[in-house]
Amino acid sequence: MEGIQSQVMEVQDRRSVALGDLRVLPDEIICDILENLTPCDVARVACVSSVMYILCNEEPLWMAICLKSATGQLEYKGSWKKTTLHRQHVQHEFAEPSKMTLNFDGFNSLFLYRRYYRCFTTLDSFSFEKGNVERKENLSLEDFHQEYDGQKPVLITELAEKWPARSTWTVEQLLVNYGDTAFRISQRSSKKITMKFKDYVLYMKIQHDEDPLYIFDDEFGEVAPGLLKDYSVPYLFREDLFDVLDRDQRPPFRWLIIGPERSGASWHVDPALTSAWNTLLCGRKRWALYPPGRVPVGVTVHVNEEDGDVNIETPTSLQWWLDIYPLLAEEDKPIECTQLPGETIFVPSGWWHCVLNLETTIAVTQNFVNSKDFEFVCLDMAPGYHHKGVCRAGLLAVDENTFTDAIGNAFHDEEWLTNPAIMREEKYKLKNDSEAGEDPLVDDNDEKNTNGFSKGYSNLQNQNFSYDIDFLSMFLEDVRDHYSSIWSPSNCMGEREMREWLHKLWVGKPGMRDLIWKGACLAMNTDKWASCMATICAFHNVPAPSDDEKFPVGTGSNPVSEPLVFLVDGYVIKIYVEGGLESSIHGLGTELEFYSLLYKVNSSLKDHIPSVLASGILIYENGSYKTVPWDGNGVPDVITKCNLVPGKSAENGFPFGVWSKQQFEYREAGIPIHELVNPVASTKIWPYIITRRCEGYIFAHLRDALSWDDVLNLASFLGDQLRKLHLLPLPSLPDSLYSDNEKKMNLSSVNSILGVSQQSSVPVEWGLFIETLTRKKKDVSSRLAKWGDPIPSSLIDKVEKYLPEDFAMLINLSKDENGLPKSPTWIHMDIMDDNIHMEPCFLGSCLNENGPNANGAMDCSSGNGEQRKWRPSHILDFSDLSIGDPLFDLIPIHLDVFRGNSYLLQQFLESYRLAFVRRISQDGPMGSQNKFSRTSYRAMCYCILHDENILGAIFSLWKELRSANSWEEVEEAVWGDLNKYESFC
Repeated sequence: MEGIQSQVMEVQDRRSVALGDLRVLPDEIICDILENLTPCDVARVACVSSVMYILCNEEPLWMAICLKSATGQLEYKGSWKKTTLHRQHVQHEFAEPSKMTLNFDGFNSLFLYRRYYRCFTTLDSFSFEKGNVERKENLSLEDFHQEYDGQKPVLITELAEKWPARSTWTVEQLLVNYGDTAFRISQRSSKKITMKFKDYVLYMKIQHDEDPLYIFDDEFGEVAPGLLKDYSVPYLFREDLFDVLDRDQRPPFRWLIIGPERSGASWHVDPALTSAWNTLLCGRKRWALYPPGRVPVGVTVHVNEEDGDVNIETPTSLQWWLDIYPLLAEEDKPIECTQLPGETIFVPSGWWHCVLNLETTIAVTQNFVNSKDFEFVCLDMAPGYHHKGVCRAGLLAVDENTFTDAIGNAFHDEEWLTNPAIMREEKYKLKNDSEAGEDPLVDDNDEKNTNGFSKGYSNLQNQNFSYDIDFLSMFLEDVRDHYSSIWSPSNCMGEREMREWLHKLWVGKPGMRDLIWKGACLAMNTDKWASCMATICAFHNVPAPSDDEKFPVGTGSNPVSEPLVFLVDGYVIKIYVEGGLESSIHGLGTELEFYSLLYKVNSSLKDHIPSVLASGILIYENGSYKTVPWDGNGVPDVITKCNLVPGKSAENGFPFGVWSKQQFEYREAGIPIHELVNPVASTKIWPYIITRRCEGYIFAHLRDALSWDDVLNLASFLGDQLRKLHLLPLPSLPDSLYSDNEKKMNLSSVNSILGVSQQSSVPVEWGLFIETLTRKKKDVSSRLAKWGDPIPSSLIDKVEKYLPEDFAMLINLSKDENGLPKSPTWIHMDIMDDNIHMEPCFLGSCLNENGPNANGAMDCSSGNGEQRKWRPSHILDFSDLSIGDPLFDLIPIHLDVFRGNSYLLQQFLESYRLAFVRRISQDGPMGSQNKFSRTSYRAMCYCILHDENILGAIFSLWKELRSANSWEEVEEAVWGDLNKYESFC
């Protein structure tokens, strides 16, 4: 016995010796550092010492490493280390663990022990049978709206009784029907990861993960459409205002959810403050919920002050219940329940919730927006950041000044606003009450209290937070608006989709216009723009907008510089608002310069561009709006007063014309988006233009109704008009535009490739175009990574090597009739499906103007049953005009208008009849193997460097390219057809 005790006494802590200088770091930090290493580096570190060997062989570490780099389809190999090494193509004999017995004497880690416990604990005793979420049977629609909708959660017990899913959604049955179907896995990674269901079932059976992978697939209806037939939306939740959008336009809204014991969803508020219902078909789920603004203990909310993006730091669901929940005072505990098979839980807008699967569960859930939630959803998409934080974290998300300003905008209590001490004291009390467990949301005198949580209005005396749209909207920032602010990446849809959604609601649901108008005022300042419109119409004797016309059409395709468009009687009024004043004034100035040129050279292209009736600048000062006419010539006084100086002016009298615009775009190229805050971006000055309204409809509304012949005719039309555009002469290049050094831009390194003599150089007109591309390359990897899915991460790693080092080499110049290199051309930059107008014609003689239905679709039959045909008539919106490579114009046409159809591309080229690339002399050194000889290479480079997420469109149209191994593979699939058309050169 004494010998044994002596041996025990001699065991020493090996941690300090084994870790060296790293011993000062806690195990948690060391493990976090290891997660950022490559598999090879982890293997090397494991050889350093016995303790490092232990830390480097933990399954949670290898799970994190594997999921960080994994993309596409995943197959679990029995352990995360084996899975990682298999994906690294490590030979089998080296992937097997050592058979040597490990000795852990002298090392212990409370952090590792807790993590190990979470990996192997069971949840049999976690059921909360006495939950305080109300359970209801046979709940009527009227009672739901009156008692629960937008107010508090409820469990409903019989909504799924008649669903086929009640019997068919079991692991065994789904394995039979969908074993080879790949479903999307929960977002443990920024990449899109899928697993075949049969592989996922095997994973569930053998895994011991602390936070197991979770099938959470918002596209299950597309990969397994039969599942949609197994359930129906319960009658209580069928009002969904997102239904007016096409499937590819609306944000993700339905999910198949399958997970084993210990999996679940950590604390969160549903996207866009939508409501949700969740029906459980198999297993048991434990739910915890807090009302809006009540941040759960252990959760931290960060709101980005630049774009309003909301990030939440939260422990895993299991970790919260094990480590934090037991320490909560009774009054701090959440509303709870255990959901049983067949039950449906309703989660109202803005409610925090956390879910833990007590056993293997299968469920379906959908988010929706109805009349009660609509204004909250619009508020969530509004620009700024104060209101986003307040919606989720209550008044703890704002500082004293912000809160004082917000209250001051709504109330005028002189003592409150003039006594900062009161403000500080009450705000401090609010924070400490919350930290001490006292509920700052409760107002015992509020008649609308439910389960102890207030739903009433703000009470100034005790500073109660209120989840009320009038209260929350006080925190909107006056200095920012939808059209000049950075769009938050946390928003559930893009700017274009949001505008189109609101416009479709306005057109399709006239009975809800009061509500839609309120929401649109929150999201995009519609009331302000209505006042602007009234001023412009009155000044130019244009009829005042009717109720149908006072809402912006909102289908602009370019979220960077798309104008605000109104259709009034026979007029189109376009207000330049996005990108700040400098961007807007250059947009109008360039467009006016272009129209002037069309008439000066008498180009027939002018017949297919709407006629300009008036243009000017709208100004807000001294509480009212006024207009100043401006035709693009000279610098208006109002612009001079803003210290907005144009680029070195061209001699043709358009100081904010295309050459000045190119200088502006060059200055901003490559600058991170959060640094592009223009000092005059929020001034009350907006350029505008009025054009004649075309008959017919935009191509976006007609696409599905057109015949193949109509679309072929459109492709020919676009080829013909683009040829005219690209042959237009350029404005005179100011002598002072470039320095002598810039003018010399000799390309000795590429002369042989271009077939240009040693004495030749690229024309100076290409200078800014080339330099702008060079600037855009500097942050290309980070920009693509930020865009993320569906761009493959493996290709992002290779993108800089794929792009040329010198972009002058990309300009594969053709020659004019004198053998000199051609100059760049005018380029529209934005010919998409909503910038092409089509007019009706009939096979018969009857003309019947049928309009779009509520969803924007067209009725293509005449009143006499004759079939309507459509012909392209106009190209719209030249505010994005630039000067550069004409190949740029093919990108939106091929990807958005043609949707990648090679037959339409060929039809376009046959009508275009101009060279995109010079025919290379057979005597020259360039062979087919040289990438600069390929038109497809140039087009692909432009796609990568485009200001918009063109690559997202490519990998959405060609889904098979998400597993591509090289950019050359993508290039060939998308643009390879261009290399076949040298006969047109």
